[in-house]
Amino acid sequence: MTYGIGYASALALTGIAFALVHWHVFSLDWTLGIVFGLALLQILVHFRCFLHITLGRSARADLQLLLFSTLIVSLMVAGTLVVVFNLRSRMM
Repeated sequence: MTYGIGYASALALTGIAFALVHWHVFSLDWTLGIVFGLALLQILVHFRCFLHITLGRSARADLQLLLFSTLIVSLMVAGTLVVVFNLRSRMM
């Protein structure tokens, strides 16, 4: 049941983000902020519906999983930014 709710929520959040970018409903700054907000909301949906991470007291393993996932995602984002800025400096 939670997988269906999570799938529908993730699909709706992704569709809203694409629609906002495609139809230029708001200014660029507002669109960027709303898309980032929708991305954070989608992360929460994935944690809750697909990874079954709750904020309960007996969730020490879940907390470790969340911290490890945050570490991995941060390393991936930082590595991507290093590569992109390095390529940008070489192109200029």
